[in-house]
Amino acid sequence: MKEAKYPLQCRPAGWLRRSVMLYCSPDLWFLILIVISTLTTGSVSDIGPVKVKLHDSATLSCSERCSGLARWTVFHKRSDPLAECDQTSCRSVKEGYLMIHDQYLKGNLSLTITEADFSKRGWYTCDCDLKDVSDVRLQIEPLNTTVEMMAGESLILSADVSDAVDVIYNSAGTPGPSSGQICTVDGPSLRCKPEYTQRSSLTSGLELRRTTPSDSGVYTVMDSRNKEVLHTYTVTVQDVQHSSIWKDGYQKGNSDGYQKGSEVGYRNGLGIGAGVFGIIALALGVILGMFAGPQMRLLMDTCIQRIRREDPLDRRRGDPSVGLQGEDMESGVALARASEPER
Repeated sequence: MKEAKYPLQCRPAGWLRRSVMLYCSPDLWFLILIVISTLTTGSVSDIGPVKVKLHDSATLSCSERCSGLARWTVFHKRSDPLAECDQTSCRSVKEGYLMIHDQYLKGNLSLTITEADFSKRGWYTCDCDLKDVSDVRLQIEPLNTTVEMMAGESLILSADVSDAVDVIYNSAGTPGPSSGQICTVDGPSLRCKPEYTQRSSLTSGLELRRTTPSDSGVYTVMDSRNKEVLHTYTVTVQDVQHSSIWKDGYQKGNSDGYQKGSEVGYRNGLGIGAGVFGIIALALGVILGMFAGPQMRLLMDTCIQRIRREDPLDRRRGDPSVGLQGEDMESGVALARASEPER
């Protein structure tokens, strides 16, 4: 049996002047391309990585006096320029990538990425007339999120990128699953350790259901290929009785309940007091009506009789002389009218 001419991890499939197609690991593939480019085109400046916050602008430096066409490309897409300049002007071939003509004329070929996100991470190459000048790596600062939750809730860890990512768990010291890689997310595919399989799924991210205090710890989402940390979650899972959220809710509930109870009790007390007073007044009225009614009627009759005796009109009506005097007066008037002579 013949020995393999090349190691199994790296087999050249074909040679080109400026690049090579390799069946290799990504890191080895990149190193070989750097060596080939250096040997065929001369010295290439390898600038340290540029690290920015998510959605911030980023400037990738490149310095070279270029009398021809200067351009920037993604390292593994050399035929697909992002921005370019010549002696006449600069052009943004793709939106969000800029080169400045005044700077180009001074030998500053820097590229500005207006809004950096995880999809723009990686290596970029600056060249002048197809001669590589520098390679620059863009990185995004890892996101840090603190999560406080109650036992039984679901924890969702965002992958942030479409590339394959590993989820690594570091225990916070509570008894529970051992630290280490717990899941790998690759597009719609999810692979997890057996103890996580039954309660893990893909929704808007990796969802870990039915959490317990033993799930407290640090969860790191890492790019599987580049081993680059993308997102770190510091998670605290509390029992319901020990949760500050539960305590605040309990205290608020007690306070609200006391206040509402006092208001309701006050209104109910007023209503009950008015009802009792009305019942007592009704009972007193009934008692007074039963026992004091006859005496009241006798007293009223006595008063009426006394008023009648004291009335002068009633006394005149009872005196006979008053009637005779009235009759005499009427007779005198009649006699006087009869004695008057006719005219």
